[in-house]
Amino acid sequence: MVGIGNALVDVIASAEEVFLLEQGLVKGSMTLIETERAVELYAALDGAVEMSGGSAANTMCGIASFGGRAGYIGKVNGDDLGDVFGHDMRAVGVTFHRPPGKHTTPTGRCVVVVTPDAERTMNTYLGVSSFLGVDDLDESAIADSSVVYMEGYLYDRPAAKEAFRQAAHIAHENDGLVALTLSDSFCVDRHRSDFRALVQDRVDLLFGNHDELLALYELDSFDASVAALRDECEFAVITTGAAGCIIVTPDELIEVPAVHVEKVIDTTGAGDLFASGFLYGLVSGRDLAECGRIGAVAAAEVISHVGPRPLVQLNSLLGDG
Repeated sequence: MVGIGNALVDVIASAEEVFLLEQGLVKGSMTLIETERAVELYAALDGAVEMSGGSAANTMCGIASFGGRAGYIGKVNGDDLGDVFGHDMRAVGVTFHRPPGKHTTPTGRCVVVVTPDAERTMNTYLGVSSFLGVDDLDESAIADSSVVYMEGYLYDRPAAKEAFRQAAHIAHENDGLVALTLSDSFCVDRHRSDFRALVQDRVDLLFGNHDELLALYELDSFDASVAALRDECEFAVITTGAAGCIIVTPDELIEVPAVHVEKVIDTTGAGDLFASGFLYGLVSGRDLAECGRIGAVAAAEVISHVGPRPLVQLNSLLGDG
């Protein structure tokens, strides 16, 4: 399968609650920032860890960790961070379909502050990643994929919106499944009407969490939101935190519990890795409940340590060889 999203380098650091107050950060939020603010936050953090990141990129790394074939389409500059991003992806077995060229805008990065309760506060400088357009798509990679997975964080500029629709068109022309993750309630609020149009016209499988689903339909009731969702996209997976997930089909709701974790260290990447497990199960022919279980296994692994990607081969955790 292939993922399409914002190609970012993650800068992750642990900090006390007071750091958020001193820096004027809203706990648990995702805030878009400019270059100067990104540099300022980076300088204020101690002991930061840097690694290639981005939501859909994390999901594709999870697919590779399960033993699946994964590719990724994202835009970076020909700078040091762009080289690091590509190297990191290839090192874990993900084919990076990198658009050619040198750009004036730097490679994007996401500064992630993790507080002692494992909550993450993200400050994202999108850089050149947000300029991805139709010309940056690797159409042959999309056509060859059983699943095209698109990241809501990227769905901002008109060029990116057109790229999403073109990628979905190519996938469907080649009998591929199109999946979309809503990414964040912030994204939903910004692009609600466009997201709903995309879901109705092009998306086969929608990923989101409880709050994102309510925001998408501007409803207070989960049941009412599910009913509205079924009218527009019959197949969806809604994560519900420590309770697990609910799989929405035309005829039923399948509830799958989360995998117990002794101590949650960092929730960064939990949704991304859940999606990787679910999709891996789906393309492997597992039933939907088992897909949810595999997603829960992947999410449990990634929240047990700092960073949005697994530290062990995920297929070793399945217990089925």
